Amino acid sequence: MKKGFSGPWIVAACFLTFGISTGFPYYNIAFFFDYFRDDHSWPISLITLGAPVAVLLTIWAGPVIVPRVSPRLLIIVGTGLTFCAFQWFARLSGATWEYFGAWSLYMIGYFISGPIPHQIIISNWYKAKRGRAMGITYVGVAVVGSIGNKLGPYLAKQMHYTEALNYMSFLLLLAWPIALFVLKDKPSDVGQVPDGDEELAAATAAAAAAAEPPKTFAYLMRQPAFWYLLVGSAASIGSIAAVNFHMKFVFEEQGFTTQDARNQIWSTASFWVLWASIGGRLLAGYLADKLPRKYVMLVTYLVVALAIPTLFLVTPAQGNYVYLFALVFGFAMGADYMLIPLMAADQFGLTTLPRAMSAILPTDTIAQFWFPNFIAQLRDFAGGYYHAMLTVFATAFLGAIAIGMLPRHGPKDETLPVPDATRSPTGN
Repeated sequence: MKKGFSGPWIVAACFLTFGISTGFPYYNIAFFFDYFRDDHSWPISLITLGAPVAVLLTIWAGPVIVPRVSPRLLIIVGTGLTFCAFQWFARLSGATWEYFGAWSLYMIGYFISGPIPHQIIISNWYKAKRGRAMGITYVGVAVVGSIGNKLGPYLAKQMHYTEALNYMSFLLLLAWPIALFVLKDKPSDVGQVPDGDEELAAATAAAAAAAEPPKTFAYLMRQPAFWYLLVGSAASIGSIAAVNFHMKFVFEEQGFTTQDARNQIWSTASFWVLWASIGGRLLAGYLADKLPRKYVMLVTYLVVALAIPTLFLVTPAQGNYVYLFALVFGFAMGADYMLIPLMAADQFGLTTLPRAMSAILPTDTIAQFWFPNFIAQLRDFAGGYYHAMLTVFATAFLGAIAIGMLPRHGPKDETLPVPDATRSPTGN
C-alpha cells in the first residue's frame, strides 16, 4: 500500500456511517415497541406488522435507485429519510396508516443508505484486502447500535418516550458531514487505485477478464444446494429477527412487568448481544479460512437454535442468565450473517455469487421482517410466548438441517476475490 492511500480513512468513515444508518435504527426501534402498544392500545401483531408491510412496499428501492445514484448521496438521502421516519414514530396519532407510512419511510432509507452503498464503496476501494476492510466496516453496526441500546433507555427514563425518539433521531444526521467531506465513491475520484497498488489493480482486472461467465438462474434453480442455502439462511435469519423484535415482550412475560425493569433488562441483553456478535464474526471468519465452511456454518446455525431456549432462563430471580443468553445468541448471530455469501461462493463459484445472492438476499429480507409477525400471530393464538418461541427454535433448527444437507464441496475456487458486496442485507 503506497503512502498517502486514502483507503483506511474510507473504512473508518464507513464504519461510522454504516453504524449510524443501519445499526443504530435497526437495533433500537424494538425498544419502543411496548411504548407503542401501551400508548396506542395496539396488539403486538400490529406492531410487528409495520416492518413487513413496508418491506413489500419498498423492496424495489434497492435495485431501482441504488445503481443510478452515487453511494455517498444515497447515504445522505437515506439517513435523512430514516431521520424523518423516527420523527414520525415520535408523532404518531394512533392511526395505523401513519404507522405503516413511517415504517415505509424507514425501509426506503434502510434500503438506500444501509448495506448496499457501503458494500459498493468498500468494494471499489479494496480488492486484495476487501474482506478485512468489509469486516471492520460491519463492526460499526454493532458498536454504534450498542450505543443506542444504552442511550434509548436513559432518555426514556428522563423524558416521555416520544421525546426520546425525537432526540435520538438527530444522531442519524451525524452521517452527513462524514459522507460529504470524508467518503469518496471510488479511488479514481481522488486519483488513486484500489488498495493503493497499481500492479495489483491491473492483475485483478486481468483475472476478472479471464474468469468464466456466471451460471444462469435456470442452472441455479436446478441445484438442490441453492434451495438448501436459500431455505436454511431464511429460516435462521427469520429466527434471529424474531428474537430481536420480541425480546422485550418475552422479558415482560418472564416477570419484568414494570417499565424500568423491562428497559434495563432489554438494554443489557441487546448491548451484549451486539458486542458478542463482533466476536462471532471474527471467529467465524477465521475458522471459515481454516475448516470446511459447511461445518462452520452448520455449527453456527445449531448454536443459533440452541441459544433461543436460554431466553426463558432470564427472570427477575435469576437475572444474570441474561449474559448467558446474550453472549451465546449474539456470538452465533454475528457468525450467521457473514457465512451466507461465503457458502454461496463455495457452492456456485465466485462469478455466479452475485447472481445467487440476488435471489437469496431478498428472500432473507422478507423472512427477516415477516417471520416476527408470524410469531406475534402465533403468540396471540397460543396466549403466550412459550409455544411461539419453541416455533422459533424449531425454525432455526430447520435452518441448520438445510445447511447440513449441503454438499461439502462446490466448484473449483476461482482467481477472483470474494465480492463482499453480496453480504447480508441486515448489516449484522
